[in-house]
Amino acid sequence: MQQQPINHEVKQVSELLPEVINQIEVKTSGRGFIESNTVEGSLYEINNHHLIPVFLRENTPLISQGEFIDTTMQAARQIFNGERILSPSIRLSHPILGRIPDAKNKPANELLDHEKTKFYDRLAFLIEIPSIFTDVAGNRLNLTVGGVKCYSMENLMSKNYEQHFKVFIGFEVKACTNLCISTDGLMRELKVKSVEALYNGIHFLFQEFNAVQFANQLKLLPNYELTEAQFAHLVGRARLYRHVPDEIKQSVPDIMFGDAQINSVCRDYYTDNNFCRSVDGSINLWRLYNLFTNANKSSYVDSFLDRTVNALQITTVLKDALDNKGDCWYLN
Repeated sequence: MQQQPINHEVKQVSELLPEVINQIEVKTSGRGFIESNTVEGSLYEINNHHLIPVFLRENTPLISQGEFIDTTMQAARQIFNGERILSPSIRLSHPILGRIPDAKNKPANELLDHEKTKFYDRLAFLIEIPSIFTDVAGNRLNLTVGGVKCYSMENLMSKNYEQHFKVFIGFEVKACTNLCISTDGLMRELKVKSVEALYNGIHFLFQEFNAVQFANQLKLLPNYELTEAQFAHLVGRARLYRHVPDEIKQSVPDIMFGDAQINSVCRDYYTDNNFCRSVDGSINLWRLYNLFTNANKSSYVDSFLDRTVNALQITTVLKDALDNKGDCWYLN
């Protein structure tokens, strides 16, 4: 059967490397793409065992986390028709536990499985499309889509209020499951009232995303290096950022990484198997970018995507400063 055509710009990414792996793959990402305070989930568990919150005035259900994942899968299959699309990797956090009325007086350790109820406030998931990929500095990157949903963002006291979703498309670095996402690949606040509107928003993002342009942007990063002294200055400035006066912050690019994550970047600068410094202490911007995205795995689900994008924004600021040999608060 002849393969159906797909989005032309995305198809070009498939052609950046000479071959596609033919082995059968079932599930996205063996390692967790986010780790902090999360547990692994499954679509079956979400669809069959988790409660769905409702708008209290009418007892109408919200769009469930399972519907969100299913809708994203449908949009991906439509846009990337004919490509291999893996099953989703799902991470859940902030469980909301309950029990059925008949078990209201039972001690917690005596509850039977059918007497327990559960759902998770926060969900993050990603879906790999491994037949569309590129290479940066010897690292394979697979095209990846996904999203984040937090029930706590919704006004459950309202009547059929708009619901909030975050959707993304970018690449995943296979060596470490780090996500590469740009502002063009992130819909920070998709507000909808129906599954149909949700599908349309996701479909639009996937269709408009220029994968070739983003891949080429990433391919430039290995060509730029920070010296050990410049890296140390960057780390110091990153720690200072949250404490500087507002009049300085207004002219400085935002950095969203906290002290614990900067500590992780510093540790991995010396020890990371894939992206540590060179022998002379220098580090290219591709490696530095991956130190930030790796540190971002300790973020909570609700801030994870924003920090993923911020990692690229900071790296681009450094690249532009090295390009123009101009002033940069993080380096000077």
